Amino acid sequence: MRRLIVTFLGTGYLPLAPGTWGSAAAAACFLALYATAPNPICWNATTVALILAASIAAIACGPWAIDHFGKTDPGRFVLDEVAGQWLAMLALPLTDLRTAVVALAVQFLVFRAFDIVKPPPASWLERLPHGWGILADDLAAGLYANIIGQVFFRLIWPDLAPKVFT
Repeated sequence: MRRLIVTFLGTGYLPLAPGTWGSAAAAACFLALYATAPNPICWNATTVALILAASIAAIACGPWAIDHFGKTDPGRFVLDEVAGQWLAMLALPLTDLRTAVVALAVQFLVFRAFDIVKPPPASWLERLPHGWGILADDLAAGLYANIIGQVFFRLIWPDLAPKVFT
């Protein structure tokens, strides 16, 4: 069961870039949530709950995963990418499904870039012990991506959907 949780239903076992697959699965889950949620308060509150659940599970399962996979930040452990990707999408000004798809694509790329590059303090946070280090750098990357997304979608390109889809 722990293996399914930390690999986010096995996406951590997909070839080449497991973190990217975990982020993509989180993005797909977010899109499904957005498409079915009745209003922003509902999908944002649910996203917060999912971030907390993924974070708690990552911290709780971190020591087991380190022992099981034999690495301090195992690549197959993608629950941290899931939490970070969801954080990257939190409270963005989404107006419809088309806007959500575009924002999700942008946030996916921005989050993955920050997760790979790990600008400080994200790079420092990954040195924390146990599951904290596995998770904290991805939450930092998610926060960086969220800040970029808030600025971009609120100030720079607030009418994104009409320009892209009309």
